[in-house]
Amino acid sequence: MIQVKRALISVSDKQGLVEFAKFLAKSGVEILSTGGTFDLLKKEGIEAIPVDDYTGFPEILGGRLKTLHPKIHGGLLGDVGNPSHVKEMEANKIPPIQLVVVNLYPFVETVKQPGVKLEEAIEKIDIGGPTMLRSAAKNYKNAAVVLEPADYSLIQKEMEDNKGSISLETSFRLCAKVFSYTAFYDTAISTYLNDQRGDRFPDILSFAFTKKQKLRYGENPHQEAAYYEPVFVKSDFTPLQGKELSFNNMLDLDAAFHIASLLPKNAVSIVKHLNPCGIAYGRNIQESFELARRTDPISAFGGIIGVHGIVDKATALSITENFVEGIVAEGFSEEALEIFSKKPNIRLVPIAKFQEALDEIDLRPIHHGMLVQNRDYDLVQKEDLKVVSKLKPSEEDMEGLWFAWQCVKFIKSNAIVYTEQNATLGIGAGQMSRVDSVELGASKSQKVGLSVVGSYVGSDAFFPFRDGIDAIAKVGAKAIIQPGGSIRDEEVIAAADEHGLIMVFTGMRHFRH
Repeated sequence: MIQVKRALISVSDKQGLVEFAKFLAKSGVEILSTGGTFDLLKKEGIEAIPVDDYTGFPEILGGRLKTLHPKIHGGLLGDVGNPSHVKEMEANKIPPIQLVVVNLYPFVETVKQPGVKLEEAIEKIDIGGPTMLRSAAKNYKNAAVVLEPADYSLIQKEMEDNKGSISLETSFRLCAKVFSYTAFYDTAISTYLNDQRGDRFPDILSFAFTKKQKLRYGENPHQEAAYYEPVFVKSDFTPLQGKELSFNNMLDLDAAFHIASLLPKNAVSIVKHLNPCGIAYGRNIQESFELARRTDPISAFGGIIGVHGIVDKATALSITENFVEGIVAEGFSEEALEIFSKKPNIRLVPIAKFQEALDEIDLRPIHHGMLVQNRDYDLVQKEDLKVVSKLKPSEEDMEGLWFAWQCVKFIKSNAIVYTEQNATLGIGAGQMSRVDSVELGASKSQKVGLSVVGSYVGSDAFFPFRDGIDAIAKVGAKAIIQPGGSIRDEEVIAAADEHGLIMVFTGMRHFRH
C-alpha cells in the first residue's frame, strides 16, 4: 500500500479538481502545485505550496520550466524501500511524493482547430507533465499517478477504504495507463509534425488510436474485437440506432462509405462481404437505390448501404422492404428516421460531408508488420482516355465507360463490371481468372433478369489474353474500358476489332486485394 502524505497537482483540465483537492487536504495530504492550478486552489481556500517555493527555483522561460527539478523528480523516483535511495534523499533534503495529479497541455485539441499555426502548436507540447507522469509511473510501488479527472473518484474511494492509502494493484493499473497515454501523446505530436513537413512515410512511423467501442465480435463469433479511432479522426462514427456493431459490419460500412463518397452526389452503393453487389446514381437517391439493388437483389439482402446524400422518406421506405444490416449516409431526414425507428436493429451511421471525411492512408497488417499506402482515390482524367479500337465511342458511350471505370476500382480483383450509363448490371469479383470474372458477372446479371447486351464493361487490370474479350463479345457487351499494358495488347485490340467492340485504355490499374 502507498500511504499518501504528499501530492503534486498540476493540471490543464480543472474539471472535478476542487472537490478532489478538498478531499486530499481534508485527509491531511500536503499539496504542491503550479501556475493556474495553484491560483485556483488558493481561490477556493485550499492550502497548497507553490512548486517554486518548494524547490527554491523560480518558474522561468514563460512557464516552459516549472517542475524539472531534482527535488520534484527525486521525490517521484525515489524508492523508499531502497536504503541507499532513502539515504541520498535525506542528504539532499528530498521528501517523497506519493501522489501525482497531472494532465497534459491540450495539444491534440489545439491542432484540430482551424488555422492553427506551427508556433502555437509547439507551445502546446507539454514537457514537464509527461516527465512527471513517467517518473511517478516508473516508481509505481511508491507513487500513484492520476492523469485524468475520471480517476479522481477511484483514488478517493481507495484512500477512504484504506485509511489514506492506495493499493499497489491500482497504482500499477494507473502506471500502465500513463505509458499508454504518453505514447499516444508523443505519437500525436510526431504525426502532426510529419504532416507539417508533408512526410507521409517517415523512417519511423507511429500510430495513435483511442478505443471508441467494443464490437459484438470479430470476423467470427469466437473472435473478440474492438474499434479504435485515429488521434486526428476527421469525422464522428457514432450510430444513431441499431444492434451492436461487429467487425464485419465495420468493414462493410467502410467499404460502402468509400464507394459512395467517391462517386457523384446521390450515388448509392450496396456492399456484401467487402464487395459491391450494386452501384448506381440516378435523378434522386431512391432511384439510385432501386437501380443498385436491381443488380443483385439476392446479395443485397442483409447488405450494407452507402448513400452519398441525405436518406429521405421515399428511400427509407424502399430500403425497409427487405432486411439490411446498416446504412452509412451523409444524413437522414426526420421522416426517414421515423421509418427506421420501426426497424431498430438497422444500424444508421451519419457521416457529414463524405468527401471531407476521406482518409488517404491505407493500413494493412500482416503477420510480421504493417503495410502502408495511399488509398486508391486517384482516377484518370477523361481527356487522358485513349481509344484503341477501330470503332469509336459516342459521347453517350464515353459516359457509360466512365461510369464502369469508376465502379470497377471498388471491386475485388480480378474485377469485371457490366454497366449501363449510371447503374451496374452484373459484377464479377475476386476470381483467380479474369475470364471467370467476365463469365460470373454476366451470369449473375442473367439470373436476375437483366441483360448485358449493349453494356459497358470495366476491367480493373489488363487482359492478358484475348479469351476475356471473346467471352465479353459472346454475351453481347458493347464496349470495354481497361488499363492496357499487356504484352499481348495488340492481340487483345485485334480481338475487340474482330468482334466490333469499342475499347478504351486508361493507362491506370485499380487492383484491390
